[in-house]
Amino acid sequence: MTTFDADGITLERVREYVWEIPQDGDMRVPARVLASEALLEEIKEDKTLEQIKNTTHLPGITNYAICMPDGHQGYGFPVGGVGALDAENGCISPGAVGYDINCGVRMMRTNLTYDEVRGHEEELVDSLFANVPSGLGGGGIVEAGVDTVDEILARGVDWALENGHAVEDDLLHCEDEGMREGAEPEKVSQKAKDRGKNQIGSLGSGNHFLEVQRVTDVFDADVGEAYGLEEDRIVVLIHCGSRGLGHQTCNDYLRKIEQQHQGLLDQLPDKELAAAPAGSQLAEDYYGAMNAAINFAWVNRQLIMHRTRQVFERVFDRSWEEMEMELLYDVAHNIAKKETHTVGADGEERELYVHRKGATRAFPAGHPEVPSAYRDVGQPVIIPGSMGAGSYVLRGGENSMDLTFGSTAHGAGRLMSRTQAKDEFWGGDVQQDLADQQEIHVKAQSGATIAEEAPGVYKDVDEVVRVSDELGIGDRVARTFPVCNIKG
Repeated sequence: MTTFDADGITLERVREYVWEIPQDGDMRVPARVLASEALLEEIKEDKTLEQIKNTTHLPGITNYAICMPDGHQGYGFPVGGVGALDAENGCISPGAVGYDINCGVRMMRTNLTYDEVRGHEEELVDSLFANVPSGLGGGGIVEAGVDTVDEILARGVDWALENGHAVEDDLLHCEDEGMREGAEPEKVSQKAKDRGKNQIGSLGSGNHFLEVQRVTDVFDADVGEAYGLEEDRIVVLIHCGSRGLGHQTCNDYLRKIEQQHQGLLDQLPDKELAAAPAGSQLAEDYYGAMNAAINFAWVNRQLIMHRTRQVFERVFDRSWEEMEMELLYDVAHNIAKKETHTVGADGEERELYVHRKGATRAFPAGHPEVPSAYRDVGQPVIIPGSMGAGSYVLRGGENSMDLTFGSTAHGAGRLMSRTQAKDEFWGGDVQQDLADQQEIHVKAQSGATIAEEAPGVYKDVDEVVRVSDELGIGDRVARTFPVCNIKG
């Protein structure tokens, strides 16, 4: 097959797993979709292709707009989208980052085996659910005044270290060492800070979760050893973001863009792509506020991890240090970062705002921004599956810089909306089936949440990861499988 037709949008096959929507009309660059034909059949069912095509209209977009194998319809910019916009002559788009700024994942490894955990699953899931706040609204591990929120926004995980919620090693195994430079707490509104101050250390709701998993497969022994992953070992995966603070920050700046940059907005096919011109005061203000929200999210995940260590200590009656509960890595997948990339036929180096919305940074071996512990093998990439399927640990692939601005997928990707999921699944039945058929113990605030996140709601994570691996943008290292899961 050399072309793929999807309701009026024709994609041309560039090579295996690389499909292009050619530049046409007001498109500034082509759009590319990285997918197998099976995944394309699913991707075409919503507005993903229309949205990635719309993204090519953003000023300063470079090379092409990219949709990852897990792509699905989002707010303006598709989830699974990557867009690199010139930092001098382009723009920055809050909609292309998303409402949950620095939604991301962190994985903690342990020396516990699956056999050591078996028989403790109910106690573990109940204790995690009781001790890690989840669900809509307030309630966190730390409730803070505004001065403390400002410190968290400015300093990130360094604040957690100083206040006894982290160890030095945690910072060394986090993207940007858990502190995004250029954070400006004063650019985050008081309303956003008020929403965040009682949510520090909480999962929230939706697709966010804490999952205890076992390593079922190690595909690359050398990289697995560098990551501290062995078959049958227990790991913990945490997926959440910046809670109400990030949501309010995105909303605040979308409204400001509508007021101050209507001319740019009028040039775009979808107002949800609202962007501030590079170099404008509003672009600088949003970048400072976004970086501050990024720091907030890293602290949020750090506090959840710290509380998880305490729960494991009580359940298994030994210290977390004895269980070697160490952070493998924490990586964002809703973010825009100033990065320097080689672009164009002449190999020019340019500073770009690389927007990754539902996409994970995947820098290869040798890249200076990969933590020193992993620089020889490549950056860890964590790809969650559904709560009834496996998740994956990848490493940044050697083709990622050329193909995707150093990016790959961020998960399985949704197949159906939350409303449709609740029509098709009953939470209690999903919970019972997972326990009876797969020995997966799930606890959530409501049956509706479980229905919305049922395994059948998601694409095949194995296929998403296979395409990433075949393209060399994120190489398979290990696969994990759920043991127990808590959700909002």
